[in-house]
Amino acid sequence: MLKPARYSLHAETVVRERRLEKAWIEATVSNPDWVEPDPAGNGAERRYRQLPECGNRHMRVVCVETASEIRIISAFLDRGARRPV
Repeated sequence: MLKPARYSLHAETVVRERRLEKAWIEATVSNPDWVEPDPAGNGAERRYRQLPECGNRHMRVVCVETASEIRIISAFLDRGARRPV
């Protein structure tokens, strides 16, 4: 990653609880398959990436990128994710 990733307390918790690899999260943030604005309108983005190592499920990472860092807010394997057409 070019900018450092900073994990919120919530993100750290879900990484442990969901047994997510930080490498998956950081790959999704740095090289997403697609990006959507977070519907909450808070400046966050949803970044998605298909993970072959997880049965081709999609990782969704909610993050906020600033000039100096990428703040990871949450992450999970999103069964319902569909790439926009």
